[in-house]
Amino acid sequence: MHSTKQSTGQQTALLNKYWRVCGTGLSFAAFGAGGLAMRLAIFPLLNLMVRNEAQRVLWARRIIRLSFRAFVELMRVLGVLSYDITGLERLQRRGLLILANHPSLIDTVLLMAFVRQADCIVKGALWRNPFTRGPVRAAGYISNEDGPELVDDCIASLRSGGNLIIFPEGTRTPADGNMTFKRGAANVAVRGECAITPVIIRCTPGTLAKGNKWWKVPPTMAHFDIEIRQDIDIREVTGQAENPTLAARQLTYYLQNYFMKES
Repeated sequence: MHSTKQSTGQQTALLNKYWRVCGTGLSFAAFGAGGLAMRLAIFPLLNLMVRNEAQRVLWARRIIRLSFRAFVELMRVLGVLSYDITGLERLQRRGLLILANHPSLIDTVLLMAFVRQADCIVKGALWRNPFTRGPVRAAGYISNEDGPELVDDCIASLRSGGNLIIFPEGTRTPADGNMTFKRGAANVAVRGECAITPVIIRCTPGTLAKGNKWWKVPPTMAHFDIEIRQDIDIREVTGQAENPTLAARQLTYYLQNYFMKES
């Protein structure tokens, strides 16, 4: 009797896993199709209907946020993932510098689904990808190929009221959990003289991590805990720094330890 129940449980778990593989594939197929539809139809129509560039960017970001929200809800309904968000009210402001850890491929989508007027730094490859270049360009996101002007572009975005999302690691966290932060985010905070809104993302069990294929789903459904923390006043970290370079170095070290400890 016991072995029969155990066998039934194993079969149910296996079927659930296969379903989540299919659900993940369906979700990403929908994501790609949606991106292509926005590039070929929605954003060309937006360009014709909204002539003012600033208003067009606002509308483009709103469309992307709602599309990402639909994608997240699709994955939830299909049983691919579940999520909880705490401190969401802290994102209902403007001009935020939002820094987050990066355990999963879909962290950007999860955050941008809930952040109004979100801006972000995107890889140059996304500007050339047929599925993403239309939305990316319409929304006025910042290219990481901007070189020396990158920090200035980030500060300008914040001062115009955009909520800038940055993953200071620059890529997903490796399997061993060791984080290595780049100084770009700290440079933006120091030179822009702005506070940091930290976001801690935890994914249990891990999924879509660095080096993992999308079909390598975990044995049980992944659950994301997204915690928006109280702002960090960078002056408390960099107050004794003699120059911006040293301040950015100190802040990067502090942030790396902060996220390593909390995530």
